[in-house]
Amino acid sequence: MNGIFAIEKPTGITSNQFMLKLQHVLNNSQIFSKEIARATAERMQQYRKETGKAPSKRKLRKVSKVKMGHGGTLDPLASGVLIIGIGSGTKKLANYLSGTVKVYESEALFGVSTTSGDVEGEILSQNSTKHLDMDELLSLKDKFVGSLKQTPPIYAALKMNGKPLHEYAREGKPLPRAIEPRQVTIYDLDIFPDSLSRDHHYPLLRPVTDDAIDTVSHLNANLLKDTLYFSKEYCTKMGLASEEANIGDPIPLTEEERAEIDEKKDEYRAPLLHFKAKVSSGTYIRSLISDMGKAMRSSSYMVKLIRLQQQDWSLERNNVFKMEDFTEKDEKVWSAVLKEVLEKGSSVDIKQEMEKALTEWEKEQESIRNKLEEDLPKQNEEISKEKEEIEFNVDNEKKRSIDEV
Repeated sequence: MNGIFAIEKPTGITSNQFMLKLQHVLNNSQIFSKEIARATAERMQQYRKETGKAPSKRKLRKVSKVKMGHGGTLDPLASGVLIIGIGSGTKKLANYLSGTVKVYESEALFGVSTTSGDVEGEILSQNSTKHLDMDELLSLKDKFVGSLKQTPPIYAALKMNGKPLHEYAREGKPLPRAIEPRQVTIYDLDIFPDSLSRDHHYPLLRPVTDDAIDTVSHLNANLLKDTLYFSKEYCTKMGLASEEANIGDPIPLTEEERAEIDEKKDEYRAPLLHFKAKVSSGTYIRSLISDMGKAMRSSSYMVKLIRLQQQDWSLERNNVFKMEDFTEKDEKVWSAVLKEVLEKGSSVDIKQEMEKALTEWEKEQESIRNKLEEDLPKQNEEISKEKEEIEFNVDNEKKRSIDEV
C-alpha cells in the first residue's frame, strides 16, 4: 500500500511519537507484514547478490517496517489533522509542507503573555482585561484578514546566527537582534460568541513570585515589544500610510484585578478568546493570538489548538482516520477503507465507508457462525457414527479373543 491519508492526532504527544505508534500498529498487521516480508526478502537477495554475504539486521532496518512520514508537525499541545505518507506516498509529503491552506480552531485567555505564547511557557506580562469589549474584539477580523506581517514566537523552529531561537530562551540569553517578521495570509477569521466569557475550565497562569516575571523578561525585550501589524488590505482600505498598528501600549493590571486574582487563585477565570482561522502555511497561531491580545491593549496566550483542516483533509468532512479505527476495529474493516483512501484520496467519507466495511465484516462473521451451526449436527452425527464403529470393532475384538481362548 502506498499513498497519503490523514489521521487525527490527540493532545499530549508529539507528532513523531504518534506516528511511531501508528507505524507499530501497521507493522504488526497482516496486510503490511506481508509487504514487509516481501521487501525484506528482496533486500536480502539483492544484498547477497552484491556482496555474497547475508545482510545484518541494521541493513534490513529500513525495509523491516512500514515506510512512513508526516506532512507538517503538530505540537504536543495541539490536536487535529496530521497528514501521513506511507511507501512511495512519502514523496508527496513535500506538497503539504509549504503552500497549503490550513484551518485552526483555538482558545486563549486574555490578561497574560508567555515566553512560548501558550500555557506551557513562563509568564512575561500581566495586563488588564476590564476594558475588553465585544464590538472591538469583533473588529479584529477586518484588521487581521488579508496579507499580514507576523513575528514568529521565540520557541518556533527558526534560527538566528545559526542557533535555534528557543536555545537563547533556555540559556537565558538575549537575542542578538529582533526576530524578523514574515509575510503570512489570514484568509478568514471567525470570532465565536463565547469569547470574553469567563464560563470555562481554564485557570489563569500565575507567576510563582514577582521576581519571576523580571527574570524571564530579561531574556529579551523583543518578546514584549514585537511590532504589531494590521493587514495590508485593512490599511489600504483605511488609508493608513503604514501597516504598523498605531495603538497604545497594553494596559497594566489594576490593583483591583490583582487582588481578585490573588484571592481566587486557581478559581479565577480570565476572559476567553475563541476563534477559527483559515491561514496560509507559515502562520503561527500563537503569534496571531498574541497580536490579537496586543490589538485589544491587553495580552493573551493559547490554551487549546485544533487543526481542523489541511488542504482537503478535514475533520468536518469525515475524511480523517482516528487511531481507534486501527486499534479497535478488525483489520479487514480498516484495511478496506485505508486502501480506498490511498487510491481515491480525500474524497472518501471515512466514517461512512467504515460503517459499510463493518457491516460487511459482521455479515461475513454471521455467515461463518451460521455455517458452523449448520455443520455442527453433521459433524456430531459423523462423530457418533465413528464412535459406534469403534465400539463395534472393540466388541468384535473381545469376542474373537474369547473364542480363541
